[in-house]
Amino acid sequence: MTPGRRSSTFTRLLRHGFTDPSAAERLLDSPELAAVRDDPVLLEALGATADPDLALHGLVRLLEAQQGPTAHRELLDTLIAAKPLRDRLLGVLGASAALADHLARHPSDWQALVTYEPRDLHPGVTEFERGLAEATDPVSLRVAYRRCLLSIAARDVCGTIDVADTAAELADLATATLRAALALAAAAAPQDAAACRLAVIAMGKCGGHELNYVSDVDVIFVAEAAETAEGADETKALAAATRLASHLMRICSETTVEGSIWPVDANLRPEGRNGPLVRTLSSHLAYYQRWAKTWEFQALLKARPVAGDAALGQAYLDALDPLVWQAAERENFVPDVQKMRRRVVENIPAAEIERELKLGPGGLRDVEFAVQLLQLVHGRTDASLRSGTTLHALQALAAGGYVGREDAARLDEAYRFLRSMEHRIQLYRLRRTHLVPEAEADQRRLGRSLGLRADPAAELIREWKRHTGVVRRLHEKLFYRPLLDAVAQLAPGEARLSPEAARERLVALGYADPAAALRHLEALASGVTRKAAIQRTLLPVLLGWFADSADPDAGLLNFRKVSDALGKTPWYLRLLRDEGAAAENLARVLSAGRLAPDLLMRAPEAVALLGRGDGTGPGGGGLEPRGRGQLEQEILAAVRRAENAAQGVTAARGVRRRELFRTAAADIVGSYGTETSPAEADQGALVDRVGAAVSDLTAATLAGTLRAVVRDGWGDTLPTRFAIIGMGRFGGHELGYGSDADVLFVHEPQDGVDEQEAAAAANKVVAEMRRLLQLPSADPPLLIDADLRPEGKSGPPVRTLKSYEAYYRRWSLVWESQALLRAGPVAGDADLARRFTELADTLRYPRGGLGDDAVREIRRLKARMESERLPRGADPKLHTKLGPGGLSDVEWTVQLIQLRHGHHVPGLRTTRTREALAAAREAGLLSEEDTAVLDEAWVLATRVRNAVMLVRGRAGDTFPTEPRELAAVGRYLGYGAGHAGDMLDAYRRTARRARTVVEELFYADGA
Repeated sequence: MTPGRRSSTFTRLLRHGFTDPSAAERLLDSPELAAVRDDPVLLEALGATADPDLALHGLVRLLEAQQGPTAHRELLDTLIAAKPLRDRLLGVLGASAALADHLARHPSDWQALVTYEPRDLHPGVTEFERGLAEATDPVSLRVAYRRCLLSIAARDVCGTIDVADTAAELADLATATLRAALALAAAAAPQDAAACRLAVIAMGKCGGHELNYVSDVDVIFVAEAAETAEGADETKALAAATRLASHLMRICSETTVEGSIWPVDANLRPEGRNGPLVRTLSSHLAYYQRWAKTWEFQALLKARPVAGDAALGQAYLDALDPLVWQAAERENFVPDVQKMRRRVVENIPAAEIERELKLGPGGLRDVEFAVQLLQLVHGRTDASLRSGTTLHALQALAAGGYVGREDAARLDEAYRFLRSMEHRIQLYRLRRTHLVPEAEADQRRLGRSLGLRADPAAELIREWKRHTGVVRRLHEKLFYRPLLDAVAQLAPGEARLSPEAARERLVALGYADPAAALRHLEALASGVTRKAAIQRTLLPVLLGWFADSADPDAGLLNFRKVSDALGKTPWYLRLLRDEGAAAENLARVLSAGRLAPDLLMRAPEAVALLGRGDGTGPGGGGLEPRGRGQLEQEILAAVRRAENAAQGVTAARGVRRRELFRTAAADIVGSYGTETSPAEADQGALVDRVGAAVSDLTAATLAGTLRAVVRDGWGDTLPTRFAIIGMGRFGGHELGYGSDADVLFVHEPQDGVDEQEAAAAANKVVAEMRRLLQLPSADPPLLIDADLRPEGKSGPPVRTLKSYEAYYRRWSLVWESQALLRAGPVAGDADLARRFTELADTLRYPRGGLGDDAVREIRRLKARMESERLPRGADPKLHTKLGPGGLSDVEWTVQLIQLRHGHHVPGLRTTRTREALAAAREAGLLSEEDTAVLDEAWVLATRVRNAVMLVRGRAGDTFPTEPRELAAVGRYLGYGAGHAGDMLDAYRRTARRARTVVEELFYADGA
């Protein structure tokens, strides 16, 4: 051939799909193929395979392995003359390097593919048993198994059978193999076989008649004593059965010169790997009646006797079948199933989750879990659903109206495609894997094996992603779409859920009042309006999010209320339909407790905040908290537009309500959206975000209220300078949803103004601010608490700066110095506020620190507070404010450090608890470990208080006792359904560690 020019064979090979034509030319020139190298039939057949290069290489190896020229000639002649054999043999060689290896070791096994009698087109267990009949040991059983596998793979790659038939045949082959292995085990120990009746129950995909090419074969063993003339001895029978079962597992699992068949996995048995390998039927029954978990009943959906004593196997099914169909009545049934599914996803390595065909989002397991859950819910009353095969069960669910026919058809298509991918991935090397390969060559072979020829790798990925997207969407729709069909009555003649079936499903999904839920669904989804049509699209997903909360009934009811209020507003439905995040955020907010929904119901248009945040919503869209400057600017502008103080403060309170909703919604969405465990989530950042947002909002509201009152009474000439000083959690920028605004009011007469006139004006401002902020209205009140002022409730509500200075110089007590640690300006005259904080600095950061008497006084006050202020009947260990390790413990410890060292450690001069903790650590006053313990306790206690307010709509310092409220608090803190006890234990543990640190620091002489 002229250098630089390609031969016609080279070009033909490229056209037929060879990726290495040069190597293929060399193989075609080999002596084994010399007689047929130019035959166009052979090249076309090779080009039709998944990997022509692999097929050609396997063919040459097979020809090389033939024993003598006669066998070689027979194979070539048959290959060229018989198209069925050619397609089957080359199809297998082009799809499976492992089966090519088998044929090279056993070169006569190709003859198993020559012809098929009609009865062999879909061989059952008996046919495969004949194929394994000559096996006398594990090695020969392995060879016979591969020979049978070869015939299944040939029918599969040629399209003679579909993916469901392939999976069923693989399960039949596994059944025949288990029977053959048990026969070998019995032949090796006839005395054991005579002493017992042993039944092998297939589980998982083998039991469901939907096995993969390479998979563990899940089994459960059940045994009884054999009746003999000497009577039955159960102990000896179980020992004998255990030896037989163990031998069976070794025969299938052990590695021989021919490799192994597959592992036999008995870990689905009662107590798993810790339980006995073999049990009697009565022992199985006792376990499932008393101890079994929900997932174990779900696993029993696929139980099927496959080997050993048939009567005993059937008795096992008959005994356990009723328990399976009662599983949906168990408490937390659906959350248990969903939790197991989430746990499966969480255990996928991060580097593999995007390639996981089986366990990843939108993968095979999503289909299987959804179908099994619906079977368990509705199979109690509908025996037609009781199939262990996923696709058969899906068809039955559609026929019964439990799943929409169109949804079922799309899910069936997606499942078949994903299973076909899984089969072809495993067939290549006959290795157990569910990962989509990353190499382009592997993707190309995989795509071609599925009939994708234009751009196999790209088409494969595109189709895979399309089908996983379908599964993700339908996985949520499956549970809820039929509920809408049951109430909307839009498709006459279509099968639909009966009212009773709809109620059963709602109960299983956690709805406590299914009748009310159905009424809400009917009101939302019925009719032919645009509103009803869009809500029928949204509700299946929304219902899933509601069911994922602690109070699905409240979520659905609140959604109906919002929709009734806004349903005719064009942007509302468009927002939910077009922005997936908005719909999910709304569902989370409406079902998380009372506070956020109550705030939303007072002005439903605030739902716009749940969208993208493009600035089109009220006050700017989105859930990102607005800064103090933005808030104050908006409130002051509204006050300027108002006709009087009352209208101005009403406007300010309206902004406050909206922004409280924004903050609460962001908090809820952030908490629900945390996929990490409670220990991993940055709860400190969530607490800081809420504290800053609520404190800024309160300060802006006070600033606006002050401006409104002054303008209404004096115009712009208030006869005294006036400032508001934040105290307590307000001054510390740590307000929660239910916090009052602790403040001090300070004034200073303008030049030339009589002190009595100035004091009268200041007192009138305070009284009017309090009155207007507490007037009954649709907006939540803002309570102003000035009890930390000099002389407490007995003293005047407002003083001049000189009066404060005189009082603190002559009468101040140590607790007042401690209270001033959190004093910070929040509104009013900035210069006056600055001078007040300078005065406070002399008391809260005393030169030389605290004397011993002062330290003793602080400790005495702390002990008195704990003994006198803790509510009667409250559990101290769960009281987040006054209990051991609670807020008071941490804050008093930090404040004692500030009082003693603030003068010479500038970092301690902060009103914020967490900042002071960090400064104490940096200054060497606290160890890294003690700081972390105190910080964790303070953050957790604050989170609990915020959660209680969000859930109950009113402030509280202890965990709720009502189960749904407690569960909702747990959900906010990151604990799933049924884990309220874990939450309480975690709180006690955290508080206990903090109390230990507090006792060492607060009461130590050198603290």
